[in-house]
Amino acid sequence: MTAPLLLKGFEVEMFTGRPDGTVVGCADDVARALPGFMLEPDRRNLEYATPPAADYRQQLRQLLEPRHTLRAWLRQRDLTLLPGSCLSLGDSRSFERSDPTNSYHSLIERAYGTRVATASVHLNFGIADPERLMAACRLMRCEGALLLALSACSPFLDGRVTGAHSQRWRQFPITPPRIPLFLHHGHYIQWVEEQLRLGAMHNVRHLWCSVRPNGRCRPYEIDRVEVRICDLLDDPLELLAVAGFCELRLLQLLADPERHDPLWASTMDADALAALADRNDQAASRQSLAARLHHWRDGHVLTAAQWLRQSLNDVQGIAESCGLEGWLQPLHSILGNGNRSMRWLRSHGEGESIRAIVRREAAALECRERELHQHLCQGTPVTACFAPTTSLATP
Repeated sequence: MTAPLLLKGFEVEMFTGRPDGTVVGCADDVARALPGFMLEPDRRNLEYATPPAADYRQQLRQLLEPRHTLRAWLRQRDLTLLPGSCLSLGDSRSFERSDPTNSYHSLIERAYGTRVATASVHLNFGIADPERLMAACRLMRCEGALLLALSACSPFLDGRVTGAHSQRWRQFPITPPRIPLFLHHGHYIQWVEEQLRLGAMHNVRHLWCSVRPNGRCRPYEIDRVEVRICDLLDDPLELLAVAGFCELRLLQLLADPERHDPLWASTMDADALAALADRNDQAASRQSLAARLHHWRDGHVLTAAQWLRQSLNDVQGIAESCGLEGWLQPLHSILGNGNRSMRWLRSHGEGESIRAIVRREAAALECRERELHQHLCQGTPVTACFAPTTSLATP
């Protein structure tokens, strides 16, 4: 089975701070100084996006180049990029506005406070046909817990262990609080229009959930599925591995919707599937790869790690035909050694302080980016970088 790769792009949010792990906000200054960087409501994290491209090596370059420019700017101010999806060392008690004149940001601060002061990555996949896109949203929503389990990296907040592997998703304000599994494009349009009339959504962007349709004029013109559940995947190869897994599942769906669209392939109805997906997401936010999840096909119980291993085995054939098997290699490292949260919690349990973990990981990430940038500049195979470095290895 061979299929053309999908156009894809990423929106990456990251915290800035000192090399010792202290968060220092500068997003408004960065946005003024460097093209391509965007503001989040809180100035302690910033965002950049990669242009749509199907090729994974091109996306790797587009992930690295803005950071290369940003790091040069940060270095002049003795600042760096920090790992993790929450304010690991604080301070979550205060909101630091990036643009005090932005009325939408004012609304967000009043309604949610620092619950939204997080860093994550959004994965976008281009699908032109609206009904096939809605099917893609259904599949990604029902399997979103797997992506959170792979990416979880927010076990700390304000210098404390939170008890969750993804504190970011635990505190994330799903808006509106109950979102159905959309049956078709018309259902999505009707539902969004109703939420806007009721004031449950303040604009079309105010649909905050694990997965949503996106496009130039949503809800009417949509052309991509936006996966929003992942914690920050700061290592570009880990991000591309998760993206590759998502893409392969989407290609399976597009080739055989009756087998892979939860609306048709599950023993449950749409309401039950939506509730199941939301419960799975919360379970994954607590225990990530060890979470006991309910499969959308028939509700049977298995861990996130077991589900992922089964799915990776199922996509092996199409991965080989699409030339993506190499890009999936970091997933095997995550399944073998644990995700970031699991590794950091092990280190903390062995006596390493949260500040020391953040400091070590920030330095390792900069080394990792430098290594990948050198491989791209030299034209050497990126597969040479798959072996875990300090930032990927179990401490």
